[in-house]
Amino acid sequence: QVQLVESGGGSVQAGGSLRLSCALSTYRSACMGWFRQAPGKEREGVSCISRQTGYLYYADSVKGRFTISSDNAKNTLYLQMDSLKPEDTATYYCAALRICPRMTTLLPATMRTGVWGQGTRVTVSG
Repeated sequence: QVQLVESGGGSVQAGGSLRLSCALSTYRSACMGWFRQAPGKEREGVSCISRQTGYLYYADSVKGRFTISSDNAKNTLYLQMDSLKPEDTATYYCAALRICPRMTTLLPATMRTGVWGQGTRVTVSG
């Protein structure tokens, strides 16, 4: 089974930046991405890379502020987060999926079929 370990979370002031990393035991999934879940909210898509098409997906709320990238040689996925806002506060999860979902609230089937990391917390103060 693929293992994913996220790192890079923390607490920052609004306007600050963080860079999240996701280390994978292997990097063979068709889709790799970042998702977040705020307290009391459902998990939602943030950004994904489709290895099938090369297409990059971003949630409207983060487009222009977040950048997803990967380093296949290091089996690592990154999420550069700039211009952070308080509404970005959430636990961020790296996931390996069979297909990239739409960058919105995730369906239960997506949650069940994905391989998820433990998450890394991001807190943005206003």
